[in-house]
Amino acid sequence: MSTDNPTQPAPQAAGVRLAAGAAEVTVQPDNGCRIGSLRVGGTELLRQGDHYGCFPMVPWCGRIEDGRFRNGGELHQMPVDAAPHAIHGTGRNLRWRTARSSATQAVFTYDLADPAAPWPYPGQVTQIVELAEDGGSLTLTMGVEATADSFPAQAGWHPWFRRNLGEGGEDAQLDFAPEWQEERGADHLPTGRRIMPKPGPWDDCFGMPRGVDVTLTWPGRLELRVASRAEWVVIYDEQEAAVCVEPQSGPPNGLNTVPCLVTPIDPLEISTTWSWRSLSPGTA
Repeated sequence: MSTDNPTQPAPQAAGVRLAAGAAEVTVQPDNGCRIGSLRVGGTELLRQGDHYGCFPMVPWCGRIEDGRFRNGGELHQMPVDAAPHAIHGTGRNLRWRTARSSATQAVFTYDLADPAAPWPYPGQVTQIVELAEDGGSLTLTMGVEATADSFPAQAGWHPWFRRNLGEGGEDAQLDFAPEWQEERGADHLPTGRRIMPKPGPWDDCFGMPRGVDVTLTWPGRLELRVASRAEWVVIYDEQEAAVCVEPQSGPPNGLNTVPCLVTPIDPLEISTTWSWRSLSPGTA
């Protein structure tokens, strides 16, 4: 679940550019390793700005209740940056290291023990950004590894897709078929009850146990599909400028309610693929 009041990210650098076919991607490792730009056929698909694009949510997704989580008998306090909760992890506020890059693929990492990241357990996060050779899809993969003690973690992505692509076109239309919606309490956290999906607008988490499968259609312009083997997706479409489709490894507050334990021999891995096709007449 989302907020438009994130903490201040690291200063933005020029970024790492990938290109294939009619697609161009720019990754900003110095600004939380977010996808700063995705252009298809010259059209920008992501909302622009230091806080937007598409950022990785790691080592948790959405809100943690009161910024606190337990690991066994240990209680940890994360910085409260969406009062009274902590939101969207620490990775989006850090400088990541570019491990390697080519024309269509780049690999980035950061240490969970980075002094700028108040996470109590050592480990490493890796993000792989890969543009298909034909320029028809983008695959994002993230891994969270423990190098000492085990700990609960989550990972996912928070893309800000432009609601309207301009040039007099229609707003994006959203299509998906979740099996349930997590009931949202007044504190913006899931109550633990699963309910039948309600009509939008949403700032809500949905269950898709067969895998995330959401389509955004800009009529007459472009169709974009967000797919992932992950079972959870948050949809945030309460802003006029953007629609967010957020595949993630667990629901908001999941460190407390559905913990996924990362161990030195069992990392957390998650992937999502965005694929697109033009709907413009005369365009392949």
